[in-house]
Amino acid sequence: MSASLSRPAADHLQRIQRLSRVMVLACMALITLLPMALIYYWATASAPELAVQGNLQPSALQLPLQLWQRVAAAAVTAVPLALLLMGIWQAKQCFALFVQGQVFTTQATSYLRRFAGWVAAAALAAIVAGAVTSVLLTLQNPPGTRQLAVGLSSNHLFTLFFAALVWLMADVIGQGQALAEENERFV
Repeated sequence: MSASLSRPAADHLQRIQRLSRVMVLACMALITLLPMALIYYWATASAPELAVQGNLQPSALQLPLQLWQRVAAAAVTAVPLALLLMGIWQAKQCFALFVQGQVFTTQATSYLRRFAGWVAAAALAAIVAGAVTSVLLTLQNPPGTRQLAVGLSSNHLFTLFFAALVWLMADVIGQGQALAEENERFV
């Protein structure tokens, strides 16, 4: 910690570092647990529950699900999860910099932007994954009862909004960094 920091600034930095340590652990827990939760869910959920994942009515599946359908649909829904996990990894890297006291740095801003980008990609992929899942889950239905369901939920919209918000905040921080560096050259 720099000797030039005032006591309140030093206390604030220590609080950021302490909370960032917790966030690094939380990110690692999510990166570890979410894939296991996805596998568990697709292995154990009932067919009506899984139908909802494909934007379908719970009664849309007319025949028992085959193992290959569960595996294929799980793989499809794993794509948006993988994108989200990439975003969480970027957040973890950003928090790791905060732990080191590197708060307003170009690298931290870059991690925030990447986090926002991966989260937005995950939200868009989730929309596509839902549609593909609907087809996979109804593929065994008799002809004429197979479905393609496309859904856009408030969760998708909120996630996109959140990603845009973080992206904009990172852009503002980056602009502030550029102005500070420019001011330092004049002093």
